[in-house]
Amino acid sequence: MLSVLLVGCLVASALGKPLVSKRWKDFEVKHAWHDVPAGWQFHDIAPEDHILNLRIALKQDRFDDLVTALYEVSDPAHEKYGQHLSKEEVEALVAPHPSSVDLIDAWLSDHGVDPFSVQRLNGGSWLNLEVTVGQASQMLNCSYNIYQHTGTSEYIIRTTSYSLPSLLHPHINMVAPTTYFSSMRSMRATSFVQPHIKPIEDDHDFAASLVGAGSLATVPSSCATTITPSCLRALYNTSTYVPKATATNKLGIAGYLGEFANNADLQVMLVLDSRGRKTHVFGNLQTFFEKFRTDAVGTTFQTVEVNGGGDDQSDPGVEANLDIQYAEGMSFPTPNIYYSTGGSPPFIPDDNTPTNTNEPYLNWLDFILNQTVVPQTFTTSYGDDEQTVPVDYATTVCGLFAQLGARGSSIMFSSGDDGVGAGDCLTNDGTNRTQFQPNFPASCPFVTTVGATTRVNPEVGIDFSGGGFSNYFGQPSYQATAVSTFLGRLHGVNTSLFNSAGRAYPDVSAQGQGFQVVFNGSTISVGGTSASSPTFAGVISLLNDFRISQGRRPLGFLNPILYTAGVAGFNDITSGSNPGCNTNGFSAGPGWDPVTGLGTPDFGKLQALIG
Repeated sequence: MLSVLLVGCLVASALGKPLVSKRWKDFEVKHAWHDVPAGWQFHDIAPEDHILNLRIALKQDRFDDLVTALYEVSDPAHEKYGQHLSKEEVEALVAPHPSSVDLIDAWLSDHGVDPFSVQRLNGGSWLNLEVTVGQASQMLNCSYNIYQHTGTSEYIIRTTSYSLPSLLHPHINMVAPTTYFSSMRSMRATSFVQPHIKPIEDDHDFAASLVGAGSLATVPSSCATTITPSCLRALYNTSTYVPKATATNKLGIAGYLGEFANNADLQVMLVLDSRGRKTHVFGNLQTFFEKFRTDAVGTTFQTVEVNGGGDDQSDPGVEANLDIQYAEGMSFPTPNIYYSTGGSPPFIPDDNTPTNTNEPYLNWLDFILNQTVVPQTFTTSYGDDEQTVPVDYATTVCGLFAQLGARGSSIMFSSGDDGVGAGDCLTNDGTNRTQFQPNFPASCPFVTTVGATTRVNPEVGIDFSGGGFSNYFGQPSYQATAVSTFLGRLHGVNTSLFNSAGRAYPDVSAQGQGFQVVFNGSTISVGGTSASSPTFAGVISLLNDFRISQGRRPLGFLNPILYTAGVAGFNDITSGSNPGCNTNGFSAGPGWDPVTGLGTPDFGKLQALIG
């Protein structure tokens, strides 16, 4: 009985419900899981009067034209390179066809939803509406239940299967919340504390020696164990560049999980004597800048709360502080914006107060795409196994990143910390096959995915660096040559375990171990591709600063130029591997590889090549 309840469709009673036209009763499944997703268990039937904030993604009438425009403005060989689209131009391309709007409005009306009450975003391609669980169940011919996460005890309301009337399938890309179970609490932040790496007090001596262009030869051996902004600035050749376009250029950090970037850990308060000299620095014990980038002392950052994201300074998070400290540490004095994104509070059984159970990615993308001006560079350090994300959801969200890229933003994502996959890597489609497990959004072809390295003189790929091939997204043309070369030297090893025709990642890499992070006033060592992504984003932010200061457009979507003109601007990483799924995974080698991508950046070379 329970299994039928979990996967079966709900035949709603017509009592008290609108009379629904027969044309809306010819259902076809839109997405269904074979089993309840791993890590979740059935708790109870969702109350019919619980309010859902339902989001409907309509088919975008000219999405192919948007992708064409994205590649045109991102291709240095194209006459439109750098001519990024405005918010209004993007929205015109993603707007639904009027016939789709009319049809869906008729469907909503038949289910008792006033089309005039619906919030329409992103050129009308996204509909936000409030409905009861009972209404949503009838509209989508499904059963909403309360599920509990076994690791966090969080409750959410989801369904294991949903359908749409056959007539609507060509007009609707996705409905949420439905079958995407990953709340941000269960979603992995791609970082972890490394207590075995003894933290250092400061690196003032090394920082003072950063004169002339940084190079591998000038990086002290200590950077092989503990990483500071000085290590990174020397390794990646940014130490002599001083940003000039700080009135225009900005770097954005997308934050989730209810984590907050703590000002007490990042910024300091100065006390000056009568001559204006600094006499004391107060903060939460020592601060990050005072220890590791003294020229930035006094700098703060902007926090933007998205959908109730909050900014609780008494409850800082390791991930959030890692992100902001190293994004700022690399890009100073470029203004940084931390987006504290809510949207997924736990559902509390027996609580009749409506709660928003949507996915925060959608909340953040709704917000950022609705802004007229957006930062030129973004970094995000979260991800899920691709197979746990419904394909309709992943495809729709990936398309939203394409919109952001078309508007001139460079978007970095960490590649994940499980190599080619954690655990036994069994598929969740009922076949229980062993398969490498790519990460999403790392696998989206419209973002730049950052893997991890370690050591110096030379750097090597680190074993946890996420990398592989998507099972959802095909291989984009910009990387076809580089990936073909890699596959040619693989000689068939493990080829049955991954989709060699899929989008390959990471695209690039940066250091990912032993980052010195100030947390609650103390320095701790942190690792993960969560460290790599803000580091690489900091380098890109400096390149954008240089371009803007020269009267040019920002880089925007990076991958087409990185795989062509930018290749020579990377330190090629030729050793290291990323084991997982009870295999040795992939190995780094000459050129692109699915451990370190094209390699780590050399700012000076990139500045000459693509700046």
